[in-house]
Amino acid sequence: MVVTIPVLKDLTEQVGGRHVHVMSLLRGYENEHTYSPKPSDLIAVRKARLLFEVGIGLEVWVAKLVKNAGSPSLKVVTTSKGIGLVRDELGHDDDHLGSEGNSLGNPHVWLDPENAETMLRHITETLIQVDPDHSQDYRENQASYLHRLDLVRTELSERVRSLPDKRFIAHHPAWPYFARRFGFQIAGTIQSQSAGEPSAFHLQKLIAMMKKDNIKVVVSEIQLSQKLPELLAKETGARIVVLTTLPGGLPRTETYIDMLRYNVLQLANALEAA
Repeated sequence: MVVTIPVLKDLTEQVGGRHVHVMSLLRGYENEHTYSPKPSDLIAVRKARLLFEVGIGLEVWVAKLVKNAGSPSLKVVTTSKGIGLVRDELGHDDDHLGSEGNSLGNPHVWLDPENAETMLRHITETLIQVDPDHSQDYRENQASYLHRLDLVRTELSERVRSLPDKRFIAHHPAWPYFARRFGFQIAGTIQSQSAGEPSAFHLQKLIAMMKKDNIKVVVSEIQLSQKLPELLAKETGARIVVLTTLPGGLPRTETYIDMLRYNVLQLANALEAA
C-alpha cells in the first residue's frame, strides 16, 4: 500500500505490523505542499490496493497522480474525515469548520495527537475491511499504540504547563493544531503559504511587533528555507528553533511519537532559554 506522507506510513505500520508493506511517496525532509511526483511514484500507485492521504487540500498533486496511474481497483482513503478544522487565517486558532475538505481548513491536522488518533482509526477500519482475517491483530495493535500515544501526550503537556512564556513566531501556518493541543501561542506568521514570499511591509511589521512585545522565539521548519527566520532573528535577537512537520525530517524524529516529543521539547527548551 502507498501513503502520501511519512506520518501515515508510521501510523499504518503501527496498526498493520507484519501484515503490511507501506511505501511513503514523500520523505520527511520534503515539502508536502510543493512535492512533484516521480515516475516511480506512478508505478507504486498503479500496483497498490490502498492509498492513504490526509486530504483537506494538503496533497494537491495526488488526484492527478491517481488519475494517471489509472488503477480501477485502487481505494483512496482520506484519513482526516471527521476532524474539526482550524480556519486557515492568521490569529484564528480556535475557529472550527464543520466539514472536512473546506478550502479554509488548515491541513496540518496530524500535529495534534488527538487528530492522529482519528487518522489511526480510519486506517485500522480500512485494514480490517480489506484483510478481515487479521482484524484482531489490527485492533490489538491500535489499542496498544493509542495507549502509548496517550502517555506521551500527558508527559509533553506536563512539560509545557509551567513555561512562563509560550509565544512564538511561526515560519508558515503549520502549527495551529499543535499549539492549541499543547498550550503554545502563535504570535505571528512569516509566510502565509510555504511557497509564497511575504512582503517587505509584512516583515517590518513582524519585526516591530516582536521587539515591542518581546517575542524571543521563531519556529522554522527543516522543509523550508531558513533565510527569512534568520533575517528576523538577526533583526530582533530572537532564537530560531528548527522543527519538523514530518517524521524523519530531522535526526531523532523517525516515528510520529519521536517527532512529537522532539518538537515539543525543542520548543519548550528554546522558550525557557529565551
